[in-house]
Amino acid sequence: MDSPLHPRTSGRKARKLAVVNQKGGVGKTTTAINLGTALAAVGRKVLLIDLDAQGNASTGFGIDRAKRKLTSYHVLVRAATVGAAIVPTAIPNLDIVPASVELSGAELELVELDPPQRQLDAALKDAVDSYDFILIDCPPSLNLVTVNAMVAADAVLVPLQCEFFALEGLSQLLSTIDRVRRTLNPRLEVQGIVLTMFDRRNRLSEQVADDVRAHLGAKVYDTIIPRNVRVSEAPSHGRPALLYDHRCAGSQAYIQLAGEMLRREKQRRAA
Repeated sequence: MDSPLHPRTSGRKARKLAVVNQKGGVGKTTTAINLGTALAAVGRKVLLIDLDAQGNASTGFGIDRAKRKLTSYHVLVRAATVGAAIVPTAIPNLDIVPASVELSGAELELVELDPPQRQLDAALKDAVDSYDFILIDCPPSLNLVTVNAMVAADAVLVPLQCEFFALEGLSQLLSTIDRVRRTLNPRLEVQGIVLTMFDRRNRLSEQVADDVRAHLGAKVYDTIIPRNVRVSEAPSHGRPALLYDHRCAGSQAYIQLAGEMLRREKQRRAA
């Protein structure tokens, strides 16, 4: 199959965002899927890199495991190019490099490559002229695969569940981001913190949101992603929530998040 990579007419290189949280179950993959879908819906060309061995983002777009011949594992260990591994989704303007269970052992192979932290960065150079955004859905751990994502990225997007231990885990993540910035990727920044799984009936959700905003101020998005049954159901149908039920509260929140992110990106470029 021919590579789908070809330069866009704008000449602007893709903005690479690593969607990161070392804790599982915080809405990380859900955010990557639905934010990518919302950006594609307004005409941005998006590539999603699924770096989680569970392959939930790939499943969430209905990519059958039998079609995952070349995956992000092959890209990461330099056994295949990004262009060869790309699979189109049912969403116009949105492609994916799917994941496979082989990623669970990628760290052992990465340590034998030189330098082990920069393999994804090198691989993505072939794709930056073909997309507006490259979203990297990271595994729920701060391992060498996640470090590769942060070295390749321009910025980090952090989905943060509104729960009691949220700030404790966030502190550890921000420390890791700072260490990567100082030693491996000086351009890396925190693009934003997205509050997820917000329950207005729960006073704790309000308290966590207030605490995060008090600590991080403008880095926290105004848009809050609510707990929503329809968003939870969507992956089992192999569809983003925006296709499964675009009118539900969760889908509308992700549409709003995409708009807010685009405004932030416009302000960043202007600055």
